Amino acid sequence: MSALHSQLAPAHDAEAAIPVRFVGPGGQLNEAAQLWADVHAFEGKSGQLLVVPNAQGGVGQVIVGAGDRFDPMSARGLSARLPGGVYRLDVAADQAGQATLAFLLGTYVFDRYKARTDKGLVRLVTPEGLDAAEVSRIAAACALAREMVDTPAADMGPLQIETIAREIAESAGAKITVTTGDALLEDNYPAVHAVGRAAAPHRAPRVIEIGWKLDQTDLPLVALVGKGVVFDTGGLDLKPAVGMRNMKKDMGGSAHALALGRLVMQADLPVRLVVIVAAVENAVSADAFRPGDILNSRKGLTIEIGNTDAEGRLILADALTRAGEHSPDLTLDFATLTGAARIALGPDLPPLYTDDEALAEGLLAAAAEVRDPLWRMPLWAGYRAALDTEIADMKNDSSAWAQAGSVTAALFLQKFAPVTGAWAHMDIFAWNPRARPGFPEGAEAQALRACYAMLRARYAA
Repeated sequence: MSALHSQLAPAHDAEAAIPVRFVGPGGQLNEAAQLWADVHAFEGKSGQLLVVPNAQGGVGQVIVGAGDRFDPMSARGLSARLPGGVYRLDVAADQAGQATLAFLLGTYVFDRYKARTDKGLVRLVTPEGLDAAEVSRIAAACALAREMVDTPAADMGPLQIETIAREIAESAGAKITVTTGDALLEDNYPAVHAVGRAAAPHRAPRVIEIGWKLDQTDLPLVALVGKGVVFDTGGLDLKPAVGMRNMKKDMGGSAHALALGRLVMQADLPVRLVVIVAAVENAVSADAFRPGDILNSRKGLTIEIGNTDAEGRLILADALTRAGEHSPDLTLDFATLTGAARIALGPDLPPLYTDDEALAEGLLAAAAEVRDPLWRMPLWAGYRAALDTEIADMKNDSSAWAQAGSVTAALFLQKFAPVTGAWAHMDIFAWNPRARPGFPEGAEAQALRACYAMLRARYAA
């Protein structure tokens, strides 16, 4: 990957670049700009954008409404709204980094299957003193996760996830192992095998594990775990059509874990790293697992299947157990796990679950700092009984009386989380359900930047 994002221009181009100013309702403009603003009813409201011409009829400057308080993330919509050209952001030095990253996040376009009309490339001058390579890496990580999620299941199966993982591992000099198909039973991943065994042979289930710096035992070990259900029919408890429409995104957890793992390795953080992805297709066939089946798990706990559409927690159970075998200092898991999380918090605000106060504080502080929101939800002990069943150690669908489906799903995962170190679970949506400038309808990276910022702070680079 190039050290500099393709839509970043060198800092020495700043003098010739078109300035972009963020102005609130009481902001001051020069006389000509103010007259132009008055003509176009520009009042400095958030979301307003005004292109001010120069004497030659070109773009002289751009004025963006900042509202009552400037938010650097408002720069995310600029690439989609500006005419082609090279621009510079006139913002305070301490806001330049976030505003630049926001601009780069807004440049993402998924064009694998549809040619886009070229309206002219919008480029941004790198602010003085900014670590452009670091900002570019973060933007590229988010773009990787989004591209993986946006790609239809026919072209993003378990094998394609494995291929991407191999490319990431190879570029970092990391070790990778992959266990596929019936070998999952031999290597004790029974839940992963059960969920994925109904898929076609070329889409066989697999567990992918990347290990980096594992021989440097003086370093703390971080484990990243991702749910990789490449398509979720719901299994024999088949989803209705409306529920199945966007299930290509059910591998979003794996995309986030791989993208974050690549970031950690590119930044050379002083940690050992393990990335574990369980990649399956929850398909329907004569060999599909059934409601009422009792599955074994890597941890040795038996699981009664109440609903085959609660499959993500099953594959994560084996993956989290495997992570625990490394005795990690910290484990983060990412999963598009429950619709209940969206009912509770909507599409933009992923719930965070952890029983470690220091980790919760670190994640929430990082989320606020980089404007990548998280909301802490309770691992409410009173709902654990909703996972009880008479004929197995637990069941995968909680009893209806508990109601809080995202909470009970997290409590299920907690049974398999590593007992060493801290653990956090992010129930992400990984999707923008409505299009707006800088946020096209489709894949979204959620909690990725927050987790990376937390890791940098926790393990000072």
